[in-house]
Amino acid sequence: MNASGAQPLTITVSDVSTVSALLLRPEAARAAYVFAHGAGAGMAHPSMAALAEGLAERGIATLRYQFPYMEKGGKRPDPPAVAQATVRAAVAEMTRHCGELPLFAGGKSFGGRMTSQAQAKAPLESVRGLVFLGFPLHPAGKPSSERAAHLA
Repeated sequence: MNASGAQPLTITVSDVSTVSALLLRPEAARAAYVFAHGAGAGMAHPSMAALAEGLAERGIATLRYQFPYMEKGGKRPDPPAVAQATVRAAVAEMTRHCGELPLFAGGKSFGGRMTSQAQAKAPLESVRGLVFLGFPLHPAGKPSSERAAHLA
C-alpha cells in the first residue's frame, strides 16, 4: 500500500505491455469505478488521488491506471486501439478484485473518451455505466461534435 492506502498493481495489456495501477478499496465498498487519467497527467496526479480518496470516503472502490505512453514517460497519447485495449485490461483487473460490486468506468478527458470509445466498439464486460470527469467534445478553439459521434 502507498501513502494514501492504495494498493499498487500491474496490469497486463498485451504480451509486450504492462501498466501500473492503484487500487483503493474501502472496507464497506458498495460500488467500483475504473478511471483513467487525462492526456497530460498520470494516475498519481494530485487531482486523481483526491478523486480516488473522495470516492473511497463515500464507499466507492477505485482503480486508477496508466496508459502505456504515460507509463513510459511519453507526452504523446497512445493510438486509440492501444488506449482502448488498456481500458479493457483495467476493467478486467478491477473485475478480478471487486467483481461482486456494481462496476462503472470512465475517466478524465482523454481517459473518459477512450473508455467511451472502447464501450462503443464492444461493451465493456460487467460495466453498468460510464462516468466522465470532464469530456472535451473538441480541441480548444476548434468547435466540433466529432469526438461525441460515438456516444449515440
